[in-house]
Amino acid sequence: MKSRARSSGRRPHPRALLVVPSAAALLLGVDAGLDLFDTWAPVTGERLRDSHGVLMVLGFVGSLVSLERAVALRRPVALLAPLGLSLGTLAQLHAATAAPGAWLVVAGALGLLTVSAVLWRRQRDDAVLVETMGAVLAVGAALLWRGGVDVPLLLPWLAGFLVLTIVGERLELARLAMGPRAAPTLLLTTAAFCVCVVASLLWPRVGAAGVGLTLAGLTWWLATHDVARRTVRGRGLTRFMGASMLAGQVWLGVAAGVWLVVGPVTSGGAYDAVVHAVFLGFTMSMVMAHAPVILPAVAGIRLDFHWAMWLPAGLLQVSLVVRLWLGDALGSGLAHTVGGVLNVVAVLSFFLVVLGAAALRATPPVPAGARP
Repeated sequence: MKSRARSSGRRPHPRALLVVPSAAALLLGVDAGLDLFDTWAPVTGERLRDSHGVLMVLGFVGSLVSLERAVALRRPVALLAPLGLSLGTLAQLHAATAAPGAWLVVAGALGLLTVSAVLWRRQRDDAVLVETMGAVLAVGAALLWRGGVDVPLLLPWLAGFLVLTIVGERLELARLAMGPRAAPTLLLTTAAFCVCVVASLLWPRVGAAGVGLTLAGLTWWLATHDVARRTVRGRGLTRFMGASMLAGQVWLGVAAGVWLVVGPVTSGGAYDAVVHAVFLGFTMSMVMAHAPVILPAVAGIRLDFHWAMWLPAGLLQVSLVVRLWLGDALGSGLAHTVGGVLNVVAVLSFFLVVLGAAALRATPPVPAGARP
């Protein structure tokens, strides 16, 4: 009993402090989203609105990906990569620090690529190679953004970074269930996707069609080989993870379909649909699915699955249907706003549930007979 109580109440690892700037990027990113809807937002400003995408993709998710890679490498210097991404994007919120902050983002992306390359040389693993190709796209996006390219034109680069990172991680878990041709097929599809991402800047219409086609191929690979098809039949955490990952695959297919049908998307309803199908529907669903597993490994925070995690995860899916179908596809401005606000509520409420579950897990059990 004593050893169990000591383990349950252990303190988080010091590197958990690196999650703080990532969380700040998340909070400011969703605040910027509310400001873009002209709804009530605690902080407003043009620079904040312009930084919405960079804060969410590189400042929040990108820094967490870098932190997870740094932990896998087990070298303290690698922790500079997530700091560069999170602090660099936060620096965009003030004109005086925007320029050095942009270079910090580039340095953070280069750090992520370096860590990924070292991990690949250490393991020569197909999954790590896919993740490394995603890091290449992150570096390309950071450099182009620093050079003045508008964020809408960088959508395939930013989307590719997160999609390949997540697909690579899913490959690590899918080996037991896939055939011998699955990994080579994924590598070929990934290489074709990267070529199409580059082409999207040079020949937008051809590149966008290629991005949509290869993204559909990645979605098909996930739907065919991912173990989520089996884990969704389980109970508790395994069912929650499986359901969240399958929902994410559906939204990735939606993004691929829009790219195929519409072509280059840089504004309007099609752009909004692709952005939030990838970054909320796919990426955030995957973040929710893996949070109970990744958080203990990265930050040393013990976390048990709680049934309340289903509520924000379900709200996220409903809010995306409202926003993308009723709002973007059918042109309802009210549905677009309501869906967007519910997106924010879903994301924030999930992390509140996670914090609550972590706090409960960290509380040492009361010895029998003690006064409450």
